[in-house]
Parts: sequence; C-alpha cells; structure tokens
Amino acid sequence: MVKAVLRGLAAALVVLFTTVSSPAHAAESLRLSEAVAHLPLGTESRDGYNRESFRHWNAGTNPTDSCHTRAEVLIHEAVEAPTVGPNCRLEGGRWLSYYDSVEVTSASGLDIDHMVPLAEAWDSGASVWTAQRREQYANDQGQEASLVAVTARSNRSKSDQDPAQWLPPAADAHCRYAAEWVATKLRWDLSADEGELAALHELANACPTQLVEYEQAP
Repeated sequence: MVKAVLRGLAAALVVLFTTVSSPAHAAESLRLSEAVAHLPLGTESRDGYNRESFRHWNAGTNPTDSCHTRAEVLIHEAVEAPTVGPNCRLEGGRWLSYYDSVEVTSASGLDIDHMVPLAEAWDSGASVWTAQRREQYANDQGQEASLVAVTARSNRSKSDQDPAQWLPPAADAHCRYAAEWVATKLRWDLSADEGELAALHELANACPTQLVEYEQAP
C-alpha cells in the first residue's frame, strides 16, 4: 500500500515538474523595426513546390460543427455576423477587406488569404516540414494575422508575392500588412531573402510606432 502511494506521488511530481519546466510559448510584442531585425536571412528556393503539399481547408478548430477553416475565418472576421445554416452555409453578413478598403456583403466574394502565401512559406523553410506541420500552417487560426478575409481581386493580385513585389492597394494598410507579414514569419520560423528584408526595413522606417505581436507556433 505504502509503495503504491509513493509511486503515485512520484508520478505526480514528474507531471508537475514537466509542466513547470515546459511553459507555453509566450506572446511577443516588438516594434516593427525590431521584429524585422529578428528575421533570419535566407536564400529562397521553390524546387519541388506543389500547392497540394499544404492540405487546406481542413475541419477547422471544431471538427463537429461542419465548418471548415475557410468558413470559420469568415465567421470570425465578419463585421456583421452571417447566418450559419445547415452544412455551415453562410447567408448574409458583412466584411471589410482591409487590403483595399472594400466592403463585401457576400461570403462568395471573399478569399481567405494566407498572409505569407503557401509558395512563399515553402521557399522560406516549409519545404523541410512534415505534411502535418504544413497542414497546421495552412489552417492556422492560432494567430489572427495568419489568415485574413479579403476581396478575391486583391488576393489574386497579391498571388505569391512578398512585400518587395506587392503591397495592399490601400496605402493606409501598409503598416498593418507589414506587421502581420513579419508576425507570421516569426511565428513559423520562416526566413526572408535580401529583397524582402530591404522592403520590410523601408516599411519599418515609414511605420515607426507599428507593433508586431506574435506567438511561436506549437
């Protein structure tokens, strides 16, 4: 009996020690200029890239509600909530696409943009990830900056370009966009190439008070 109690106490101590010694990743908040300085310089390569290497959209954060990731992001980002019908069919609702300051009143008029496009993520480090981690990236709702509901036109204009090649049409969105781009790269330990870093440094100089908030991906 005593031995059983001692074994139970020992197991409890192991669990307690593990919990204490392995804290969750803390959220970071940095000035944009500081955050850009944290990005590692890398040489990008698209060798072997296939969009299907990133499984999306999956069952989302609640696999029992019939809403996949795309629908969950739309519901979360709605300025006026849509009606959610059978099989997660969305009716009504209103959204503001911050890339181009366009108001949208139909979910079908919106794309869910990966802040750092899948191809760019591949180029910057995701090529060596497991299929499971790429799926986590493609459906990341753990940080609001990772996925954003925007007009289909602006998303397709952006395509897989980085900030050296494309910025949102709405000039007043540039600081936020740069911060969310950097936050996503830092969250997922992705690198940046020379041209991208140069563009981000320019944006940081133009946005001296902009904060970047991120948390390391699990």
